[in-house]
Amino acid sequence: MDKRIRIGGIVAALIFSAVILTSPSNPPPIPEPFTDEQRNNAVEVLATNLEKPWAIDFSTDRTFVSEKSGKIRIIESGYLLEKPLIKLRTADVFGGGLLGITTHPDFSENHLLYAYYTYDDGEKLWNKVIQIKEMNNEIVNVVTILDKIPGSAFSNGGVIKFGPDGKLYIGTGSISDFSHESQDLNSLAGKILRLNADGSIPNDNPFDNSIIYTYGHRNPTGFAWDQSGIMYATDFGPTKNDEINIINAGSNYGWPDAQCFSDNEKFENPLKCFDPGIEPGGIIFYTGDKLELENQMILASQKATNLFKVEINQNKIDLDSILSGFGRIRDVAQSPDGYIYIITSNTDGKGFPDEYDDKLLRILK
Repeated sequence: MDKRIRIGGIVAALIFSAVILTSPSNPPPIPEPFTDEQRNNAVEVLATNLEKPWAIDFSTDRTFVSEKSGKIRIIESGYLLEKPLIKLRTADVFGGGLLGITTHPDFSENHLLYAYYTYDDGEKLWNKVIQIKEMNNEIVNVVTILDKIPGSAFSNGGVIKFGPDGKLYIGTGSISDFSHESQDLNSLAGKILRLNADGSIPNDNPFDNSIIYTYGHRNPTGFAWDQSGIMYATDFGPTKNDEINIINAGSNYGWPDAQCFSDNEKFENPLKCFDPGIEPGGIIFYTGDKLELENQMILASQKATNLFKVEINQNKIDLDSILSGFGRIRDVAQSPDGYIYIITSNTDGKGFPDEYDDKLLRILK
């Protein structure tokens, strides 16, 4: 049996220091951690010392976390298992490695997960998507469903989610800020892709015999769908001009010919452009009943070091911070128990990690 490490809440005073409703322009310093084993009544620490975590997803009784070094970690019944589900051979580059993971909508029946990761074939960097079948925390089978997505040291996209239509959506990066491949429909770089769960092409995709759903993206980092089924995506800008976009099939979002707003009618303008940038991460629309955030978009940010509630009113966006004090926040997800989970990203080379970073946290109220 795996040796299990009881995590509980060993950094409770750090949690106590978390600040609610803090301006993103003046985030608080990361507080010093304590080692008292107790739980704060607002935020619970579920795991510590994660290695550059990037994404979270769930089964009915487990939490899966990707680490850029290539591991998928498992938290089960409040315990972080010492043995990862899988260890992939990933490229050791700043913006790559094991990035997005997602569970199949019928995971309880088929035990399928999907992962997006960067690898080096000896000559070039690439990204691929694999389908993993597991049983009782052991690998049964691994199948590559998409390969040779252009990779780079910095902009690989990596977000991967199932939509409400049951299709698999994948965000890919633009390779470099000097590349024009985001505008090339013969390239998989700088796109949002839409696949069937087995990797085949859906027959209702906007381009004939193509998995491309939209193009003109720089570095997609988060996907979410609202109650009406409208898709939203975050896009990580070069040094500023981060975006939140409404995603419409077949549309061109402009990169690199346009950043943020453009008068050119062939480009879709973003719902929100951030200047200065906030380094957006994952997004969700909260649908649970544990927190007073019903149907609100929740946005993780790294540079702004906040978890935001996003108010969308007639195509206008306002941000309200609902959590800060933990440093960089890479991903946010809603679990089957109705709570919001986040992972920090303080060990990614741009933060100020403490001895317990990085962490998986559950927001209780």
